[in-house]
Amino acid sequence: MRHVLARFPDLLRPLLPGVALCGAVSLLATMAAGVEVRLFGQAWLEPLVLAILIGTALRTAWTPGPRWVPGIHASAKTLLEVAVMLLGASIDPKTILAAGPGLLAGIAGVVAAALTASYGIGRLLGLPKRMAVLVACGNSICGNSAIAATAPVIGAHSDDVAASIAFTAVLGVLVVLGLPLLVPLLGLNPMEYGVLAGLTVYAVPQVLAATAPVAAVSVQVGTLVKLVRVLMLGPVVFTLALLAARQPQEEGQAGEGTGRRLRAHHLVPWFILGFLGLAGLRAAGLVPQALLAPMAAASGVLTVLSMAALGLGVDVRMVARAGVRVTAAVVLSLLALGAIGVGLIDLLNL
Repeated sequence: MRHVLARFPDLLRPLLPGVALCGAVSLLATMAAGVEVRLFGQAWLEPLVLAILIGTALRTAWTPGPRWVPGIHASAKTLLEVAVMLLGASIDPKTILAAGPGLLAGIAGVVAAALTASYGIGRLLGLPKRMAVLVACGNSICGNSAIAATAPVIGAHSDDVAASIAFTAVLGVLVVLGLPLLVPLLGLNPMEYGVLAGLTVYAVPQVLAATAPVAAVSVQVGTLVKLVRVLMLGPVVFTLALLAARQPQEEGQAGEGTGRRLRAHHLVPWFILGFLGLAGLRAAGLVPQALLAPMAAASGVLTVLSMAALGLGVDVRMVARAGVRVTAAVVLSLLALGAIGVGLIDLLNL
């Protein structure tokens, strides 16, 4: 242990330039979001979206050399995994369970159906399997956060992650602007609209922006439904980890190392176990209230850092080549999710 601690500064030193670069991009993204708030009253593009866009722009103009690469890679992987783990402390299962089993089961069913439909749409449009999974998870669960959490589990390429997040971000803004128009068109009451917004809007801040113009009830219900979708992230990523571990064997590539690949700590990424563990501790009241805000803030900062790192690792030409198919897949998947959500509302007769 002492030997490891003694070597820790030497292990950390090569990462500092790349991490500092990601930090600079993140700071610029946060400042840009602040400018949005001053100009428009709210940030339509969140810092994590701006971070990946700024990082991609920087990468387009300049290719980082070997000095920067280790820290960029660590920020894109390890810091992202820590951020996802810390998200577990923000989930309160007690509040979710208070909504009633019918709505909870319906939301889980919508997520499952939307995942299947979105993945099928992506594959029909010719997207690679990993890209189709990213689009499906982003649309069906929680947008950028789901894409970011799923990517390391399925081994997605940074170009695919960046493309999925970029198109999801743009569409997310359009959804926030256009979704309230469905209230008179579909004759939705505030609770029904809250359920629809919670099922279709990607990020929690965007749910607030989409529901606030309608009613306070819409805000409360939309946020609750959105949190249930976020809670689905753990089981979905766990399932994807199982499928990813089985894939080599199914393709006839299993060999001497198969047994090692199927061990539990390989099947279930450590950060997902941490996510579920923190959610359980939060439910049991074992996470001090004073720690919740700092943990949420730390998760947010680390997520923005990791998005900057992903942007810095992107070849924009690859993103542009995937653009039309990914855009079509995201749009059609979102329409399918909306249709499934309206079906749930009619079924529950809210």
